[in-house]
Formats: sequence, structure tokens, C-alpha cells
Amino acid sequence: MAEMTRRERIMTASGKKRVDKLPFFHIWRHCQIGWVERECRNRGMGMSWARPSYIVEMHGVEVSEQQLMVDGKKVYRRTYSTPVGSIYLDERRDPGSGEWHGLRSWKDVQPWQTERLIKRPEDYEVLKYVVEHTEYVPDYFPIEQAKDWLGEDGLVTDFLPHQPMQMLMIDWIGSEGGRFFIHHAKYPDLVEDLYRAIARSREPMYEIAAKSPADIVWCGDNIDGVLVNPRLFEKYFMPEYEKMAKICHEHGKLLAVHMDGRVGVLKDLITKTPIDIIEALHPPPMGDLPIGEALSLWKDKVIWTGFPGSVYVLGPEATKRHALNLLREVVPGDRLCIEMSTENLVSNENLLMLTSVLENAELPLTREKIDQIERSLS
Repeated sequence: MAEMTRRERIMTASGKKRVDKLPFFHIWRHCQIGWVERECRNRGMGMSWARPSYIVEMHGVEVSEQQLMVDGKKVYRRTYSTPVGSIYLDERRDPGSGEWHGLRSWKDVQPWQTERLIKRPEDYEVLKYVVEHTEYVPDYFPIEQAKDWLGEDGLVTDFLPHQPMQMLMIDWIGSEGGRFFIHHAKYPDLVEDLYRAIARSREPMYEIAAKSPADIVWCGDNIDGVLVNPRLFEKYFMPEYEKMAKICHEHGKLLAVHMDGRVGVLKDLITKTPIDIIEALHPPPMGDLPIGEALSLWKDKVIWTGFPGSVYVLGPEATKRHALNLLREVVPGDRLCIEMSTENLVSNENLLMLTSVLENAELPLTREKIDQIERSLS
């Protein structure tokens, strides 16, 4: 087989076809720029960039921001004022926020909300007004620019935010202290009504993404079976994935969904979804579903597996051992891509070691080939 480009490897494997080598790539948001990044890319590591295909315009909503001291700590308060009332959120921003990739701080910690938009029942009406007066307008320049810059060195995905119910769970109500579940139990009609409003408002966004020049449409959920139990997943998440996938497939696009948590209790339901790529699956020790079992169970899906940060913490030798064991578990290596990290920065030493293993992972993988890689690194 002729040697493929990095983009060809990722896209071909994601289309469930055999490639020459196991695709591996780093995500722009977590990738350090420098001599190690350059060396690893020269040795086969690809890149993945996520950019939106739309801009957001709000009508009849005034957004303002001010810096305050709350409980002795500096926060940024963003207020949304509408004809039916106002709501606000407070956000803590560590040094580097807004200056580093993806608005993260220098230490790779996202800005954290210390107060959510929804705090009381009256807030639902205001947020519903904001949702219903939000317009998504196509803007393909960011994706076109990224594809031009990146070329065949990797792929560009169209970034979609958390889907409707997860927006409530993670962003707007929050799950800390069981907040979302308390609201869902005490105010079910309010939660359901807002969920439906968000779902309706997102339909134009999905259409815009499906028509974009991006290689793949990526939904940035954070699926974990503790937060999203099977009942919630089946009732609120699966119908939305059906909607997303239908539009994507009509326009020849693959749909990837970020599922980086403990998904063992959801594994059978995930099988029933039309999702093409399970992105960021973390097998043990961080997740609870072995990669071999996932590949066997999800026969019509591709897995982009995230290399676990808990292994990186143990250093390069542990990184090497885990990578070799992972390869042995996924023989012959089809329907799989390796993401160097989906959550955190990776040290130069660990990035070099993981590349040293993966650069030689020719497909189809065999036990003998993996043993040979191990001997070459001893």
C-alpha cells in the first residue's frame, strides 16, 4: 500500500477502510508548539483542528460584562438582559485565559463558572427568550482557512457545542451538588420546555454544519454514564443524535461525538445510535470500557481513543507500556485512531515516547509486529 498522508489515514480509517499505518494525531487545543511537536509531526503525527461554521446573533438581547469581587475573589459577570428579565453568570478566569488555545489558561484549566445562568425557576423564562431569539448564521471562513493552513497534515472538524440537554446539565444549570437532577425533579416542566426550545433552535445550526467544508462534524458532548444515566441518554440524547446524523449523512458528512467518560452502562444504547465516530473514548484506567470490547461491540462505528492522562503522569516508561498493551488489544487495528490527548497538555518526553510506539504501527497489526516495536524501544 502506498504511504498515505496524515489526513488520508484519519479519513480512511474513519470511513472503516484499511489504512497503511494506525492513524495518530494531536488536537490543536492541547498541542505545544516547538521542536518536539515538529519532530513528532515529521514522524507521522497528524493534527486535528476544530472550528465552528457559524456565528451567533442575538436579537432583543443585551449582553454586558463587568469585573467584580465576589467572596474576595475576582470574577467576570456576564449579564443577559431581555424584555422578560435578566440572568447572569459569574466566571473565574485563570491567567492566560483568552490568550491560549480554546480560551484555556496557561495551565490548561478552562475558565470555570462559579454561578450558572439558571439559579431559580424564574430564570427559565429568560433563558428560553434568549434561546428563541438566537440566530445561527453560516460563516465558513474559519474552516476554509484552517483547511488551507493544515493541508494534508491532518483534518479540520466542524465544532458543535453540547447538545441541548447537556447544555443544561453542564453549562446552564450545572451538575455540581446534584443541581441539574434537583431541578429536573422539582421543575420538570420548566426543564423539558427549555430543552425543547434549545432543540428547535439548533436545527439550523446542524444544517449549516452539514453543508460546511469541514472534514467531519464533531459534537463536543461530555458523555459519562454517571452524569448521563441510561434513562436520560435514551430519552434526550439519542433522539438528538438521530437528528444530527440524519442531516450530516444527507450531505455526506460523518458525525463524531465526544464520549470521554465512563460509558460502560451506556454501551448497548450507544450501539443503537447512528453516530459514526465515538470520539475520545477513554478505556481503563480512566474509563470503564476496554477498547477491545468497544471495537467488538460497536462493529459499525469507528473509535478515536484518547490516550489517558493518568498514564502520562507516571512518565515515559508507563506511556510506552500502556501504548504497547493498547496495540495488542486492538489487533488488527481497523476502525481506530489514537488521539495524543483530548483533555490536557502532554509533556515533551511523553509525546516523543508515544510517537516512538505509534510511528511503527503498520497495519494490519500482528502480535509479531508489536513485539518488534517493543524490542526496538528496549
